[in-house]
Amino acid sequence: MSRFMRMMVMFDLPTETKTDKKNYTEFRRFLLKDGFDMMQYSVYTRLCSSVDVVDTHAKRVVSQAPKKGSIRLITITNKQFADMYILAGKKSTNERILTNASLSLF
Repeated sequence: MSRFMRMMVMFDLPTETKTDKKNYTEFRRFLLKDGFDMMQYSVYTRLCSSVDVVDTHAKRVVSQAPKKGSIRLITITNKQFADMYILAGKKSTNERILTNASLSLF
């Protein structure tokens, strides 16, 4: 059984003002720099190898989260992520590679 997990960050941030747009852009850039991949607009995922890694990145997300808006973070097993139903569209190349590769790492 794989011990890998996926962190998923989902957010709706305001973009009405120049400051709001700056906060949105900085948060999105932070997620990418911290190893998250965009799954779809405002939904980012990151593969984690342990609970300690999840805790580390969760603390980073909390420290960078803008004060306005709505942000959710959930952790699921890599198996649950791989078994996700896709109702329209298809898995991105990145999702397919990471899901398949992560099952055989370590």
